[in-house]
Amino acid sequence: MQSYSDSFGLKRLAVVSVFASVAAVLGIVEAMIPFAVAIPGAKLGLGNIMVLACLYFFRTRDAVTLILLKTMLTSFVFGSFSAFLFSLAGAVCSLAVMGPMLRLGRSWFSLPGISIAGGVAHNAGQLAVAALVLGTTNIFYYFPVLIVSGLATGWLVGLAARRLVDALERSDVLQFMRVSSPVGTAGQAGKGG
Repeated sequence: MQSYSDSFGLKRLAVVSVFASVAAVLGIVEAMIPFAVAIPGAKLGLGNIMVLACLYFFRTRDAVTLILLKTMLTSFVFGSFSAFLFSLAGAVCSLAVMGPMLRLGRSWFSLPGISIAGGVAHNAGQLAVAALVLGTTNIFYYFPVLIVSGLATGWLVGLAARRLVDALERSDVLQFMRVSSPVGTAGQAGKGG
């Protein structure tokens, strides 16, 4: 017989898995958009919409599960270990910034603000890996360009995440968290934006 917390954990895992699948699909769709032609190395970061929603509703370790699944799925589709390495480094740096901002400063930071910080951290993480691979720090001269792109794309991704979070809060999709969560109500600490 399943216990109360096991049932909640399975439901949470199912939702996180769906979020990861959607994030992977968004990453694949994003790869088809010729955005990087304008700014080499820049990406829209559409998968971060789901990462932000996961961080908003669930624990940081659930978001870690999401980014690992998303990174593995998209790397499997594109078949590149280097893409996996760069993507994972960026995602970990992004999560390391967005997680604490959301947990500690929901009343101070909006989701677009958190997303912007995550976008810039993602770019910094990828540049750090590139510097290690290439054996030079000269690549960091490109960081200001990536900061500007991170500001723009982070803001757009944050707005999309805000709309998704609002829609999920109005729907019954995450009702199990409000009724059966051992930790409390989803989004009880405020909307963060």
